[in-house]
Amino acid sequence: MAAPLQGGRGKSGRYRPMAEINVTPMVDVMLVLLIIFMVTAPLMSSAVNIDLPKVAATPINQDSEPLKVQVNAEGKVFLQDEPIELPDLVAKLAAIAKDQKDRRIFVRGDRTNTYARMLEVMATIIQGGFTKVALMTDPSGGPAAPVPAAVPATPGQRPPGR
Repeated sequence: MAAPLQGGRGKSGRYRPMAEINVTPMVDVMLVLLIIFMVTAPLMSSAVNIDLPKVAATPINQDSEPLKVQVNAEGKVFLQDEPIELPDLVAKLAAIAKDQKDRRIFVRGDRTNTYARMLEVMATIIQGGFTKVALMTDPSGGPAAPVPAAVPATPGQRPPGR
């Protein structure tokens, strides 16, 4: 960048303002904002903390926003990130879906949940007349490590399968 030899003064000796804009500070601010958004965007994907099982699967095509039913590690049920009791689930789903029984519903469950609890939630939804109910998994990895059984064996009894 060339600097004026006379210190910003013209022939008449009066001060002339510099007509150049320094964009370096603006670029710095934009890069910092970009980094902040890149770091915080993945953290806002889900409000309920659920450890999904990992399965190698391809994502399905989505033409409309599916409804999310989530079951956390304690077995509590959430509809669209709001806690709900299981008996009220079908009525609330019907109100949100506006009686479209073919609306897609994804059921997310923490991997520490029992098989019975997940089936109970899915059966409640299906008995309500909804036809497109699917379990959601974490597509980022292969088969997950088995979760140890929560029921202890009684003394003198052989564990099943041995």
